[in-house]
Amino acid sequence: MPQSITRPATLAVAALIAILPLSAVSCSAAQKALDCGNTAVRISGDIADVTSTFNNASNDAAAAGAALQKLKNDLDQLGKNSKNTDVAKAITDLNTQVTKVQQAVDANEVPDLKPLGDAAGNLTSVCTG
Repeated sequence: MPQSITRPATLAVAALIAILPLSAVSCSAAQKALDCGNTAVRISGDIADVTSTFNNASNDAAAAGAALQKLKNDLDQLGKNSKNTDVAKAITDLNTQVTKVQQAVDANEVPDLKPLGDAAGNLTSVCTG
Protein backbone atom coordinates (compact mmCIF):
# COMPACT_ATOMS: atom_id res chain seq x y z
CA MET A 1 0.00 0.00 0.00
CA PRO A 2 2.73 2.59 0.73
CA GLN A 3 4.14 2.01 -2.76
CA SER A 4 0.81 2.98 -4.38
CA ILE A 5 0.72 6.25 -2.37
CA THR A 6 4.32 7.07 -3.23
CA ARG A 7 3.78 6.76 -6.96
CA PRO A 8 0.86 9.27 -7.15
CA ALA A 9 2.74 11.63 -4.84
CA THR A 10 5.84 11.39 -7.05
CA LEU A 11 3.74 12.06 -10.15
CA ALA A 12 2.09 15.05 -8.46
CA VAL A 13 5.46 16.53 -7.49
CA ALA A 14 6.78 15.95 -11.02
CA ALA A 15 3.71 17.68 -12.47
CA LEU A 16 4.19 20.66 -10.13
CA ILE A 17 7.85 20.92 -11.11
CA ALA A 18 6.81 20.98 -14.77
CA ILE A 19 3.96 23.47 -14.26
CA LEU A 20 5.62 26.02 -11.94
CA PRO A 21 8.15 27.34 -14.47
CA LEU A 22 5.36 27.71 -17.02
CA SER A 23 3.25 29.72 -14.61
CA ALA A 24 6.23 31.94 -13.81
CA VAL A 25 6.70 32.64 -17.51
CA SER A 26 3.01 33.34 -17.90
CA CYS A 27 3.01 35.72 -14.94
CA SER A 28 6.10 37.46 -16.29
CA ALA A 29 4.51 37.87 -19.70
CA ALA A 30 1.27 39.07 -18.14
CA GLN A 31 3.15 41.56 -15.95
CA LYS A 32 5.05 42.86 -18.99
CA ALA A 33 1.81 43.26 -20.93
CA LEU A 34 0.27 45.11 -18.00
CA ASP A 35 3.31 47.38 -17.63
CA CYS A 36 3.29 48.09 -21.35
CA GLY A 37 -0.42 48.77 -21.50
CA ASN A 38 -0.30 51.18 -18.59
CA THR A 39 2.77 52.88 -20.02
CA ALA A 40 1.33 53.26 -23.50
CA VAL A 41 -1.91 54.75 -22.30
CA ARG A 42 -0.21 57.13 -19.92
CA ILE A 43 2.55 58.52 -22.11
CA SER A 44 0.92 58.54 -25.54
CA GLY A 45 -1.08 61.63 -24.64
CA ASP A 46 1.98 63.23 -23.04
CA ILE A 47 4.12 62.74 -26.15
CA ALA A 48 1.32 64.10 -28.33
CA ASP A 49 1.20 67.19 -26.10
CA VAL A 50 4.97 67.69 -26.34
CA THR A 51 4.90 67.31 -30.12
CA SER A 52 1.97 69.68 -30.57
CA THR A 53 3.61 72.39 -28.45
CA PHE A 54 6.63 72.37 -30.77
CA ASN A 55 4.52 72.15 -33.91
CA ASN A 56 2.42 75.09 -32.72
CA ALA A 57 3.26 78.26 -34.64
CA SER A 58 3.63 80.26 -31.43
CA ASN A 59 6.22 77.84 -29.96
CA ASP A 60 4.99 78.58 -26.45
CA ALA A 61 7.97 77.78 -24.21
CA ALA A 62 5.81 77.65 -21.08
CA ALA A 63 3.43 75.13 -22.68
CA ALA A 64 6.38 73.08 -23.92
CA GLY A 65 7.94 73.09 -20.46
CA ALA A 66 4.66 72.03 -18.85
CA ALA A 67 4.16 69.21 -21.38
CA LEU A 68 7.72 67.98 -20.87
CA GLN A 69 7.37 68.10 -17.09
CA LYS A 70 4.12 66.10 -17.21
CA LEU A 71 5.78 63.50 -19.46
CA LYS A 72 8.80 63.34 -17.17
CA ASN A 73 6.61 62.95 -14.06
CA ASP A 74 4.61 60.17 -15.69
CA LEU A 75 7.76 58.39 -16.84
CA ASP A 76 9.28 58.65 -13.36
CA GLN A 77 6.15 57.15 -11.82
CA LEU A 78 5.92 54.39 -14.42
CA GLY A 79 9.61 53.57 -14.05
CA LYS A 80 9.19 53.12 -10.31
CA ASN A 81 6.20 50.85 -10.79
CA SER A 82 7.50 48.74 -13.67
CA LYS A 83 8.32 45.17 -12.70
CA ASN A 84 9.82 44.27 -16.08
CA THR A 85 13.49 45.17 -16.58
CA ASP A 86 13.18 45.67 -20.35
CA VAL A 87 10.24 48.03 -19.91
CA ALA A 88 12.05 49.87 -17.11
CA LYS A 89 15.14 50.33 -19.30
CA ALA A 90 13.06 51.62 -22.22
CA ILE A 91 11.37 54.07 -19.85
CA THR A 92 14.79 55.21 -18.61
CA ASP A 93 15.96 55.74 -22.20
CA LEU A 94 12.82 57.72 -22.99
CA ASN A 95 13.35 59.78 -19.86
CA THR A 96 16.90 60.59 -21.02
CA GLN A 97 15.51 61.94 -24.29
CA VAL A 98 12.94 64.05 -22.42
CA THR A 99 15.82 65.57 -20.42
CA LYS A 100 17.69 66.41 -23.64
CA VAL A 101 14.60 68.08 -25.12
CA GLN A 102 14.15 70.04 -21.89
CA GLN A 103 17.79 71.18 -22.02
CA ALA A 104 17.29 72.46 -25.57
CA VAL A 105 14.15 74.35 -24.52
CA ASP A 106 15.98 75.85 -21.54
CA ALA A 107 18.73 77.04 -23.90
CA ASN A 108 16.13 78.63 -26.21
CA GLU A 109 17.02 76.15 -28.95
CA VAL A 110 14.70 74.17 -31.16
CA PRO A 111 14.87 70.61 -29.85
CA ASP A 112 15.37 67.60 -32.08
CA LEU A 113 12.29 65.49 -31.37
CA LYS A 114 13.45 62.53 -33.48
CA PRO A 115 15.41 60.87 -30.62
CA LEU A 116 12.35 61.29 -28.40
CA GLY A 117 10.23 59.56 -31.03
CA ASP A 118 12.87 56.86 -31.48
CA ALA A 119 12.93 56.19 -27.71
CA ALA A 120 9.12 55.96 -27.70
CA GLY A 121 9.37 53.55 -30.63
CA ASN A 122 11.90 51.48 -28.68
CA LEU A 123 9.45 51.24 -25.80
CA THR A 124 6.81 50.06 -28.26
CA SER A 125 9.25 47.44 -29.62
CA VAL A 126 10.00 46.18 -26.12
CA CYS A 127 6.31 45.89 -25.41
CA THR A 128 5.38 44.14 -28.63
CA GLY A 129 8.56 42.13 -29.17
